[in-house]
Amino acid sequence: MKPFITLILLLLLPFTAGAQKKVIAQAQTFIKGGKELARAEKMMSDLLTDSANRHNEKIWLTLQEAVRKQYDQGNEKLYLKQKYDTATLFSAARRLFLICEAYDSIEVLPNKKGKVNLRHREKNAAMLQQLRPNLYNAGTFFLRKLDFGNAWAYYDTYIDCARQPLFAEYQYQSKDSLMPSAAYWALYAGYRLRQPDKVMKYKEMAELDTVHFDNVMQYVSEMHLLNADTAAYVGMLRRGFAHSPSHPFFFPRLIDYYNSREQTDSAAIIIDNAVASDSTNTLFVLAKSNALLNEGKYDECLRVTKRLLALNDSLPEAYCNMGLVYYNQAVGLERTMQRSRKKRKAVNDLYAQSRPYMERYRQMAPEQMGKWVPALYAIYLNLNMGKEFEEMDALREKLRQ
Repeated sequence: MKPFITLILLLLLPFTAGAQKKVIAQAQTFIKGGKELARAEKMMSDLLTDSANRHNEKIWLTLQEAVRKQYDQGNEKLYLKQKYDTATLFSAARRLFLICEAYDSIEVLPNKKGKVNLRHREKNAAMLQQLRPNLYNAGTFFLRKLDFGNAWAYYDTYIDCARQPLFAEYQYQSKDSLMPSAAYWALYAGYRLRQPDKVMKYKEMAELDTVHFDNVMQYVSEMHLLNADTAAYVGMLRRGFAHSPSHPFFFPRLIDYYNSREQTDSAAIIIDNAVASDSTNTLFVLAKSNALLNEGKYDECLRVTKRLLALNDSLPEAYCNMGLVYYNQAVGLERTMQRSRKKRKAVNDLYAQSRPYMERYRQMAPEQMGKWVPALYAIYLNLNMGKEFEEMDALREKLRQ
């Protein structure tokens, strides 16, 4: 039985080889005629799905020629300002890279005699070197269209050339000044896709793009958070803050992180470093005011908050902190004092000092009822302001509902 099966297989081999030659010949006819080029490409791609054909030079070269002809035709139409889809041209360029890189990885394998004959590497590399800027331009093109998947793919192919043996002589990693920029935009596209693996792939290279370094730190930190890698998230925030203390992203999130975990000492160090780097930055001074208020260091908080108001008198939080300093002192004194007219007056003086700041805060932040209603309720109650107290009492009931 086995000899019979072997005989059938041997009889089929010439037929298969002959059919394959006809397919290649038909594809080459399409290419020469400049028509049915996409069909010719598919015919060769289909042949390459059979692992037995992976080393067939003629199939690879025919495939390459079919795609190159598509690129040339599209490029000519654009040059002549004829109607043509730019995305189609870019796609043909990228496919050429993928085809030539794939064939180069096969051509580099030793033959039966153990020799390597790279007959096409130099020519293909030179051809692709001329087309390579199209990959970068395509990435930009798709970014503008908010097609982040395609944008990432083109930047990825552009950058990947640096590790391909096909392009070794061009030393893209060290000689191509656009590599850090391409890495940054690839990282940005991955960030917009919310795909951490695409963000991280070229992270180190993207950090070399000094223009966008802060953005790199931000996007990478957000991806660490998306991956629930808290340690990496905080580490990246600290790097970003160390590089650019005034950047609006890093400082607030560091403080929020440490405060949420009641790591006030760590938060204090960050705040002090921030204020030391820029004592006129209202965000930093406000954070210092908040920290001192929370620590009950009221005298120092008053001093810092007054300086904050001198820097910017339109910050609602500054008025709130000023009001709360006096309010908290009044509440604390009220809880600890024994009844006496003198101490009652001291408490009321503190409520009176708190009042204008809390009323101003109410005007500036009417939506923050949870902060100013309880304070003004107590202030009006203790200062015997009946009409105002009744209003706060009604608002307090509303908050409870």
